[in-house]
Amino acid sequence: MRQWGHAKSFRCGPLKIEDIDVDSAINSVKALLEKERDLSPALKSALEVLLILVSLLLNRITLNSKNSSKPPSTDPNRKKFSKKGKSDKKPRGQKGHNGTTLVQADDPDEVTELTIDHRTLPKGRKAR
Repeated sequence: MRQWGHAKSFRCGPLKIEDIDVDSAINSVKALLEKERDLSPALKSALEVLLILVSLLLNRITLNSKNSSKPPSTDPNRKKFSKKGKSDKKPRGQKGHNGTTLVQADDPDEVTELTIDHRTLPKGRKAR
């Protein structure tokens, strides 16, 4: 008798898709394969591989952050919280503080021209 390989399962209960108990359906197909003697060995092996793949995929899609190490952001149907909305307050500094802005001098005392050797700069995206 052939032993079926089982993937590590983290599910809490049977998986149902549209009122179909998938686990019991897979188990009944496995039982039918064991009983059937007229199937070619190649077809039987192919069906066994497909059943194992279905089981693995079902185990994978039923994982969430509560029963695995997946982050909560990958949970299906999780509530998405909106980011902070616009504030009613006007942008400003602290009360009583007079802000100043530097202005460009009309007649500067000294002008220093900077030259840049582009070969020494790190490679990256070109400026647009």
